[in-house]
Amino acid sequence: MPRRVRGFDRGARWPANLGIAALNTVLERLVLPAGMVGFAIEARKHGWGLLNNFPVSYVAAILVTFVIFDLAIYLQHVMFHAVPALWRVHRMHHADLDFDVTTGSRFHPVEILLSLGFKLVMVGVLGPPAIAVLIFEVVLNATSMFNHSNFRIPENIDAWLRLLVVTPDMHRVHHSIVVNETNSNFGFNLPCWDRLLGTYLAQPEAGHDEMTIGIDLFRDSKQLRLGRMLLQPFSGAAGNYPINRRAA
Repeated sequence: MPRRVRGFDRGARWPANLGIAALNTVLERLVLPAGMVGFAIEARKHGWGLLNNFPVSYVAAILVTFVIFDLAIYLQHVMFHAVPALWRVHRMHHADLDFDVTTGSRFHPVEILLSLGFKLVMVGVLGPPAIAVLIFEVVLNATSMFNHSNFRIPENIDAWLRLLVVTPDMHRVHHSIVVNETNSNFGFNLPCWDRLLGTYLAQPEAGHDEMTIGIDLFRDSKQLRLGRMLLQPFSGAAGNYPINRRAA
């Protein structure tokens, strides 16, 4: 049930998109072998973080962790669009010329390491239960696959569903080539942050079938190759996409 007609054959995009996902997985295991869950266990042992120093029930700690981590990831995503140097790293994700489930795993290794460091700080400051970190990481990866999918959801169902979770139609707007549309709908799990903080945009101006996916740089299909993707943060100017440079 595809939402949009595919612009490129899977063979042109999937090897590099899945390849970067494999590379990032290996990189994370090398940098932090025990993972985020292991670090949360260590934080618990040493009494690091707010939740390890206040009387909070186990269930409440899990819920608080999920909500705060989701807000933090939203804010991190906004920062990757606001700071030109961070945008250079993040734009590889946006330079995909089609939009499907593999786009959800297409992140530059530098961004993966920066995000890992940010989440480590969050674990150290908050002191969440290890199971809460595991739940959040699983849900974050699952929703990234879901909201980047080329899956058609009936509009009446999508209108209700996006009140609870970020849907593919909601997130696809974020991958529009139009600058102000790119700088909208930053959420991955909970859609409430975009609505509360003024970054929600219901639909792309050109419609989902006619909108152009990607950014104004790297439009050549050769840029879909893994080697070219890895060099994109160091190629060309930051352009007009960083939020502080966008039109009114």
